[in-house]
Amino acid sequence: MVLLSAIYASAVYGGSITAILIHTPGTPASAATALDGYQMTLRGEGLKALGTSTLCSVIGGVVSVVALLLLAPPLAQISLRFSAPEYFLIAIFGLTIIGSLSSGAMIKGLSAGLLGLLISLVGVDVMTAYPRFTFGVAELENGISLIPAMIGLFSISQVMIQAEKLHGANNLASQAPKLTGNLFPSREEWRKLRRTISRSSIIGVLVGALPGAGGDVASWVAYNEAKRNAKNPDRFGKGDIEGLAAAETANNAVTGGAMIPLLTLGIPGSAATAVMLGGLYIHGLQPGHELFTANAHIVYAIIVGLLLANILMGIVGLALARYVVKVASVPFAILAPIIVVLSVVGSYTINNSMFDVYIMAAFGLLGYMMRKTDFPTAAIVLAMILGAMAEIGFRQSLVMSKGNMLGYYFDRPFSLLIMGLILLALVSPLFVRWKRQKSQHAL
Repeated sequence: MVLLSAIYASAVYGGSITAILIHTPGTPASAATALDGYQMTLRGEGLKALGTSTLCSVIGGVVSVVALLLLAPPLAQISLRFSAPEYFLIAIFGLTIIGSLSSGAMIKGLSAGLLGLLISLVGVDVMTAYPRFTFGVAELENGISLIPAMIGLFSISQVMIQAEKLHGANNLASQAPKLTGNLFPSREEWRKLRRTISRSSIIGVLVGALPGAGGDVASWVAYNEAKRNAKNPDRFGKGDIEGLAAAETANNAVTGGAMIPLLTLGIPGSAATAVMLGGLYIHGLQPGHELFTANAHIVYAIIVGLLLANILMGIVGLALARYVVKVASVPFAILAPIIVVLSVVGSYTINNSMFDVYIMAAFGLLGYMMRKTDFPTAAIVLAMILGAMAEIGFRQSLVMSKGNMLGYYFDRPFSLLIMGLILLALVSPLFVRWKRQKSQHAL
């Protein structure tokens, strides 16, 4: 169990390395990291980006383990009260982030989000078991696989964009960004990051405690909150260290949070913790109250092991950063075919299916065209992640409400709370813009 928990925490952090250096998220939880992390690498700050990612991941992971140790029973009770309406509203709250990913082109961002929602509808209908938008292709009945699509949108499209800049062998070395500077952020930067790290840690723990949400949702929510509270939100997506810190803190803070429902209720908070649930059952351990009493020595050994894993992860990550960052110094003409080969292998091995490779190639072409026309590719990924969650929650809510949808939602305290957060997320950018214009007129 300690082995599984250590791999779980370290893999979430490891996905950020390729996201930062070559714009290829190693896991869905690292997709938000690629936005600012890769831009920092292009500026020659890849070393600082890796150092920030490592330290923020350790902080988020340690905070989540402390939360697991202290808050497991009460947080598990709260997550138990979440049902279809709350999950639908959480998905809607997550979709409000699309506006912040648009970089001023709201129509393009919303169009990309809508396309992502349509893609999430492909597959067998969860309520009626009827195939939708499969066009007779059996492989599409399981829906579009997220990881091949994400590899195509981020990795293959990046290869195609960079390939345009190559004009022969003489320009091989010119494509590599310069890697200078320190491994750690400056004292002034850390002072600015404290509030973001604290907020993102809380978001990661809370989202992790919700079964099925995961690090990808947490990183996007934390990224949006960091951008919404930033003094210069226009810098996000262009190499802002605050956006990188928010995403990396939140996705690692999910690891301890996801183990709260696992150990207390037997409900895995993510796909990785579902494997860990199987490990508990193999050893004859039943999640719940008895696990924290009769088998307390085992469960607390697992928690302490997760704490040590997060600390060792940081030590190893910092020790290897100066060597790993040299990946970004490899001329792109050499790196590009390696990225393509690894992308094909990674897409194939998910389901041992060539169809996933075709999906990756199709989304690579789509991502290339979107980036050439300034459409945000991250909006598609976010909508694909949250689309299925929103649809299932909404349609189950319709059945549960028995015809009185509004009354059913307004009778649930947690639904009202999330509605308030959605309203705040929609109104606050307008308020910030109005306040900024007012201060400019005053000057």
